[in-house]
Amino acid sequence: MKKIILVLFVLLAMTSCLQQNPQSNEALQKRVDNLTTELAEVKSVLNFALSGAYEELKEKANTVYDLKIDESPSIGSPKAKLVIVEFTEFQCPFCARIAPMLDSIVRANPDKIRLVYKHYPLPFHKEAPAAGAATIAAGKQNKFWEYRWALAPHFNNLNDSTFIAVAEQIGLNVEKFKKDMVLDEEKLAIIDRDMKLGMEVGVQGTPNFYVNGKRQERMDPKIIERMLKDLYK
Repeated sequence: MKKIILVLFVLLAMTSCLQQNPQSNEALQKRVDNLTTELAEVKSVLNFALSGAYEELKEKANTVYDLKIDESPSIGSPKAKLVIVEFTEFQCPFCARIAPMLDSIVRANPDKIRLVYKHYPLPFHKEAPAAGAATIAAGKQNKFWEYRWALAPHFNNLNDSTFIAVAEQIGLNVEKFKKDMVLDEEKLAIIDRDMKLGMEVGVQGTPNFYVNGKRQERMDPKIIERMLKDLYK
């Protein structure tokens, strides 16, 4: 794009020069012709590249991925026609911001929506894996989702004290939780499994969502409402 703009600028300058000086020599006119040809070639290459990128994006948008939903925590009906898979983590402020909306959507449609959680701690969020381990520990007491929603607002204060305080808040057996919250090989294996899957299906950041196996560029309640109307006519 920058090259096209540069060529256009040079063309305009040289054309103006030719208009002001009708006696311009043949070499200058030849240079203008060459630049015009070069501009046409660059535009052709750019159009081809953009076309290819569009087709690639279109293909990815229509790809239905196998996201192995049964091996991860989920909430909502297993028979729901609309399945949302979220690749997320707890140190990401955007993930924290969208969590209440997800909770609200599932609560409003418990028989129509199934929400699946996938761990995807970003490498520069050093406390995110430990937070993921804490949710897994809560899951051992059948309170994964209660813990997930309660921990979300604490994205900027993730540490053992916070993890334990949230466990107390939702009524976990705290002594058992303290033992289970350790980021050990078992929990690292679960997190690594989810991250490997995420990389395979094109997750590039958090939160990333897939609805019925298809990647969504954004998560909007209105989009979900339209999908529900189409699926449950």
